[in-house]
Amino acid sequence: MNINSARLMSRLKEYGDIGRDSQGRLARIAFTDADKLGRDQLVTWMQAAGLNVEVDKIGNIHGLWEPESVVESRPIMMGSHIDTVLNAGIYDGNYGVLAGLEVILALQEAGFKPSRGIVVSAFSNEEGAHYAPDMMGSLVYSGGYSVKKALATIGLNGLVLGSELQRIGYAGLNEPGFIQPKAYIELHIEQGPVLENLELPIGVVENLQGISWQRITIEGVANHAGTTPMSMRADAGIATAQVMLHLKDYVTQKGNGMVSTIGTILFEPNIINVIPSKSVFSVDLRSPCESDLKDAELSLAQCLNEIEEIDGFNISVERLARFEPVTFDRNLVESIEKASNGRGFISKRMTSGAGHDAQMMARICPSAMIFVPSKDGISHNPREYTEEQHLINGANLLLDSIKGLAI
Repeated sequence: MNINSARLMSRLKEYGDIGRDSQGRLARIAFTDADKLGRDQLVTWMQAAGLNVEVDKIGNIHGLWEPESVVESRPIMMGSHIDTVLNAGIYDGNYGVLAGLEVILALQEAGFKPSRGIVVSAFSNEEGAHYAPDMMGSLVYSGGYSVKKALATIGLNGLVLGSELQRIGYAGLNEPGFIQPKAYIELHIEQGPVLENLELPIGVVENLQGISWQRITIEGVANHAGTTPMSMRADAGIATAQVMLHLKDYVTQKGNGMVSTIGTILFEPNIINVIPSKSVFSVDLRSPCESDLKDAELSLAQCLNEIEEIDGFNISVERLARFEPVTFDRNLVESIEKASNGRGFISKRMTSGAGHDAQMMARICPSAMIFVPSKDGISHNPREYTEEQHLINGANLLLDSIKGLAI
């Protein structure tokens, strides 16, 4: 049994054209008009497949196939997300959702009679492009974040999430978590270079890095850039650079898969000839080891304390998100590995460096992930690319894995 590869590839391409802005950039950011267009098309395809489409209060979309042969109460769930970052590629998230739908269609067309229902889900706001935290839809679904708090979130665009969800017509009535799955599998592009470098078609994801997001504000004193001696400055920009170098040195020496990123910086007054009086920047720390992640957070806090005490800055820290590392279900990982072997695919067990909805779903059911290679490891970029055969291989492996769980 195989998925219909032509249909999958056609839909991936078609979906990649939904939500482009006036500059041609794919910008299907959660809860925008572009997101609504993507949601509408997905629902249309789900309904055409005869699925019962349900939406919950955070806007997660669930397409449930539950034929008469079903005798078990808890369904198998597949899924990912359909929202994107600004100027995105066409595979991140979308591939997992559309491949999941294709799996159901392939099983239907083959006359397969599952013992339990099969669900494909598209979780809201996985990217967190306007509304923090990211992976919000699955986090709320798994009980890790209150729906009330999520709906009250004010985005970077100044808009209230709940109002925008109502506006685009996807504020559902179901309580998040209303479907309790027996297991969850997420198919995704790797978004990294490992599989391509090893020339392997499949990654079987056995764990996922912990994530710490913080927003740091350093307040100094604005002054003339030409007349103020270096020794007499309270330069928030220089203080920020100290933090950046500290983190780079720390994680490099620590190793063990840890990474750090300062992805956003805003200076005030942001004028070329004025010493920055204020810096607001983000820190993204990730590690597959919880104790290492805690040590890195402590090291960052100590660095900030020293800058504050010795150099006289006023520093404040806001925690944006914190997720512990996740170890996926061993039996599910082994079953995917076995299915991969059955297809003749050589696979590698992997750690995911990116966050995914599967890490949230692991809170409520056995979960695991399948990776396919990313060309040059590029993602969150219009140059994001995965070869067609790799996409087909991953979808067929998902098909075999879901079929095995639903017999």
